[in-house]
Amino acid sequence: MKNVKKRVMKKIIVPKDCYFCKEKKEPKFYDVEVLQRYVTERGKIVGKDRSGICTKHQGRLTLAIKYARHLALLPFIGNR
Repeated sequence: MKNVKKRVMKKIIVPKDCYFCKEKKEPKFYDVEVLQRYVTERGKIVGKDRSGICTKHQGRLTLAIKYARHLALLPFIGNR
């Protein structure tokens, strides 16, 4: 047998409850501090399986992030 390296999978801790349901808020485009939590360093939107957000708020969060990008509140790409 050849020397085969096994990949070690990192376990990601995912919150069990939706932040927006818990706080009784809706994602808004002007709330940049909250939106930045759900964007990676490279500028990608984090999926609901990693962020712990429900489906309803994930869709609204995506639209809010895209709207904030067009208004230049968030960058399209992250720092390299």
